[in-house]
Amino acid sequence: MTRRQAVAYAVAALATASLMSTTAFAQTVDLSQWSPEYVRSIAGTKQFDATKDCGAVVPNDYAGRVSYWYTGPFEADPQIAHEQDKAFWEAFKAAYPNIETDVQSITYNELLDKFRTALLGNAAPMVIRLQILGGVEFAAKGYLQPLTPEDVGYTAADFWPGALKSVTYEGTTYGLPTNNETMALIWNAKIFKDAGLDPENPPATWDDVVAYSKTIHDKLGIAGYGLVAKQNAGNTPFRFMPQLWAYGGGALDEASPNPTYTKVEINNDGSKAALQAAYQMYVVDKSVPVSALTNTQAENQAPFIAGQLGMMIAHPAEYAKMVDLASKATGADKAVADDVVANMRYGLIPTGPDGKRAVVFGGSNIHVVKPEFVEGGQSDEQAVKALICFWNSPEWSTKLAWVGSNPGNINGFLTDAMKERLDTIKFLDVTTSMLPNGIPFPVIPQAPEIMNIIVPDMLQNALTENMTVDEAANDAATKIEAIIGSGGGL
Repeated sequence: MTRRQAVAYAVAALATASLMSTTAFAQTVDLSQWSPEYVRSIAGTKQFDATKDCGAVVPNDYAGRVSYWYTGPFEADPQIAHEQDKAFWEAFKAAYPNIETDVQSITYNELLDKFRTALLGNAAPMVIRLQILGGVEFAAKGYLQPLTPEDVGYTAADFWPGALKSVTYEGTTYGLPTNNETMALIWNAKIFKDAGLDPENPPATWDDVVAYSKTIHDKLGIAGYGLVAKQNAGNTPFRFMPQLWAYGGGALDEASPNPTYTKVEINNDGSKAALQAAYQMYVVDKSVPVSALTNTQAENQAPFIAGQLGMMIAHPAEYAKMVDLASKATGADKAVADDVVANMRYGLIPTGPDGKRAVVFGGSNIHVVKPEFVEGGQSDEQAVKALICFWNSPEWSTKLAWVGSNPGNINGFLTDAMKERLDTIKFLDVTTSMLPNGIPFPVIPQAPEIMNIIVPDMLQNALTENMTVDEAANDAATKIEAIIGSGGGL
């Protein structure tokens, strides 16, 4: 589906949205007008009551129990993320005082493996929220129950079409998008100026990123670009795939208007050009952190706030995190940190040589596990629905995505919370404006292995010079062809 077709589909769906939705406000959001200005114009124009709306789906006096796994806020997250998470559970308890909750917050890089192990031992939670590329693996293996927006009081028109695509496998919907996100390029304007670069104009292309990174390193002796290449870490494909797509590459044909997910493109000329660019920065120019091979985005935060890193790719959360880090700094470090925050800039993701701009259409989805795989062999359907309805409500879908994402429920853009976010989170409108450039990861069971294992391994093989760029790309292609052909995956 092309972006134009997707918008047309969304507008048509919005126009015919069923009034059976408990919220039924999606028809007031016009995705065809999407822009930072439009998003600001609709923010704060509707009021919602999650307790009342979800009470129409599951009575508020219902007594039961629900178990839930998700990646909540951890140490690297700004304080407001912790506050909103705590507020959600307090609000849910107030709305459903008789529903007992068994909740585990598991780190991003551990969640998938822990869930796989739990499923094999029939010890999984009733509900789980996974990163956007995770659910299809478990749906294909028969672990998840079908789940549609209508099951919890919403309609398809309440969600981005591309987001619903990420939870649809072989024509059946197995979850709901809780949040959707795209990232942006972040740079330190002072570092740019000190290196002789235009402080208010970021690199327009990925080739420019390579050149700017080298200039910053050569003139200032610090890292120019925060390359992330850790193995088995979602941070890596989220930052490398936009570069690969912009050059005309792909893992499969996921970046094409009508992907088949059967054509391997990881070793085409565009993919190799992107890999060569990473090799140039790491091996030849040495303009990125030497620790890039083991870095996630969290490891870029300390050098950036210390004025030792010029550019990186990240969410709006990075600005909030830098403000948080600056507030905790003391002495000379405080002055440096405050200067970094004052000079922090956000811009669109760079384009490829032909002007193509791409970014991962990311986020998370919430899923229901089949009872036979749940600890104890039983699932409380009503308690499950209550939790999912509440989490995906316009109000909480927005608040829980506060610093790092956007509400999965499109109605969240109408809320007072969204207006407050736009007023208080600097550069949020920039990352939100990247949503139309978003490309979902392949909607196939093998996607986690391709993106979290094969793509990072390809980077590692090239950057360590264990293989040439061509050899690393061809090795990745062979591995993808093998798992696609076998129908396998993690």
